[in-house]
Amino acid sequence: QVQLVESGGGLVQPGDSLRLSCAASGRTFSVVYWGWFRQGPGKEREFVAAISREDGAWYGDPAKGRFVIARDNTKNTVYLQMNRLMPEDTAVYYCAASENGPISDLRSYNFWGQGTQVAVSS
Repeated sequence: QVQLVESGGGLVQPGDSLRLSCAASGRTFSVVYWGWFRQGPGKEREFVAAISREDGAWYGDPAKGRFVIARDNTKNTVYLQMNRLMPEDTAVYYCAASENGPISDLRSYNFWGQGTQVAVSS
C-alpha cells in the first residue's frame, strides 16, 4: 500500500506561480511512475505530468511549457511547479502512483491522494 498526501493548493491570480507537494509513504519501492492529474468543475480528470523512477519527465498538453515536475527521493516527495497560471487551470489536483503504466493513463495508477484545490481568479 502507498499513501499519498497533497498540499500547496490555494487561491491565486492569473500569471502567478504555485508549487504543489505530494508526500508519499508505504511501499513506494513498487512505484515506477509518479503522476499529477487534475479535474476542473464539470470536466473529466486529465493527465498533467508524470515522472519515472529513473527521473524522466512527461507532460500533458495543459502543462507543456508552464509546469515542471520533480522528485526529492530523500523526502519521498513529488512536486509540481506551476507557472503562469490561468483561470482554466482551476481544478482539484491529485497526486497518483502507478506500478506498471501506461504513464498518462489514469486507469494505470493504483494509488491516489485526496487532492488539493487550486483556484485561479482575478
